[in-house]
Amino acid sequence: METRSESDLIREVPTDLFVGGTWQPAASGDVLPVDDPSTGAVLAEVADASPADGMRALDAAVDAQPAWAATPPRERAEILRRAFDLIMERIDDLALVLTLEMGKPLAESRAEISYGAEFLRWYSEEAVRINGRYTIAPAGGGRILTMKEPVGPCLFITPWNFPLAMGTRKVGPALAAGCTMVVKPARQTPLSMLLFARILEECGLPPGVCNVITTRDSGGVMEPLIRDGRARKLSFTGSTPVGRRLAEQAAAQMLRVSMELGGNAPFVVFADADIEAAVDGAMIAKMRNMGESCVAANRFLVQEPVAADFADRLAARMGDLTVGRGTDDGVDVGPLIDAPAREFVHDLVTDAGTRGARVLTGGQPPAGAGWFYPPTVLCDVTRDARIVDEEIFGPVAPVITFEDEADAVSQANATPFGLIAYIYTRDIGRALRVTERLDVGMVGLNRGIVSNPAAPFGGVKQSGLGKEGGPEGLEEYLTTKYVGIDV
Repeated sequence: METRSESDLIREVPTDLFVGGTWQPAASGDVLPVDDPSTGAVLAEVADASPADGMRALDAAVDAQPAWAATPPRERAEILRRAFDLIMERIDDLALVLTLEMGKPLAESRAEISYGAEFLRWYSEEAVRINGRYTIAPAGGGRILTMKEPVGPCLFITPWNFPLAMGTRKVGPALAAGCTMVVKPARQTPLSMLLFARILEECGLPPGVCNVITTRDSGGVMEPLIRDGRARKLSFTGSTPVGRRLAEQAAAQMLRVSMELGGNAPFVVFADADIEAAVDGAMIAKMRNMGESCVAANRFLVQEPVAADFADRLAARMGDLTVGRGTDDGVDVGPLIDAPAREFVHDLVTDAGTRGARVLTGGQPPAGAGWFYPPTVLCDVTRDARIVDEEIFGPVAPVITFEDEADAVSQANATPFGLIAYIYTRDIGRALRVTERLDVGMVGLNRGIVSNPAAPFGGVKQSGLGKEGGPEGLEEYLTTKYVGIDV
């Protein structure tokens, strides 16, 4: 794609804060550069909000809450549906912006935008189905009435790896429920969320319902909003250490929290599995978004009789992938998000090598501009390697063997995280037994992807709290009021 067309499109992206229905610079006039991870060049500069700017955004959300909560569900639904339609109409432009700021190939950017837009369509359909109940009290002589109400103003902190979809996954159900919000996108990838805010504005969302602030100082700007007490819900997607700190801050005001945090997903392949199907699933589970995903397969636990065959086939497939700038034709794998991310991934590979792991493909970052790392497969990985315990967030697949079903479950659960696991087996009894014994919130059974707007997404243990997606995701933004009636 021509640089000129990329530049023209980037110039059309709003770069100010979106507060109270108006676009405005940071009060200080400070700006934050947004880099292209494939070149290191600056793409754009966006407003760099201060704590005072953040408080103005919260003021706007609080002021807009009563009217938005009173807006008829059908009106809220129609705004969400119009947003879905506009996003799909503009998918090519949105995909290019997403690729430029985040690095993933255009095909993956289009897939993310389609997936993200589906949350708006799904929750547009759910907005008119928010119901309470009315029943006779068990002892008679009274009635029980329950009603669902919006929890109130929300604070959203979204990550850089899926900058549009992780926004719509929070904004969609919140708007459907009647909640206002302040959204703080990741400093590396704010452009997609700013474009989404413009679309919501075009769709007739009332001023102050959705406010977007960009900043390099996430903690300094968001902590005062969390501790303020007027917001009633915090939703965060990101690392577990940051999630812990935010949950501690939220506890002081008893905010409801949703935390979608880190993962260490086991991809378990039994000897009776269809190995080619398992490799197909592994390519999706590992290489989607260059491995920069909380649900990326992190450890490939393969039963000993088929481990070598699986590793060789996976290495052949991953070695055939083309690495390059996401806007170029034929590219399968884009760059990692920044230099520290690439350094971290390579350190894990190096550590595994010092402990006896063999590199079947990849293993060395290329020279030149951009934060690229080649698809890498390691075999003979020992259980004391860092890569077994730490979330890789990159295109590296360590293959570790197991003996039997009990060993597979033991290794899979040997982590403080519990977001997702993948299982490949032809034995339905084994599939059910292992699924029930895994300490995770989601399981991919003979498939390498489970994300679906109609399904609850979330983990257990240190992978987080709450669910996003499906009817369960809507409940996160509703509170139940009980009325006891004497008759």
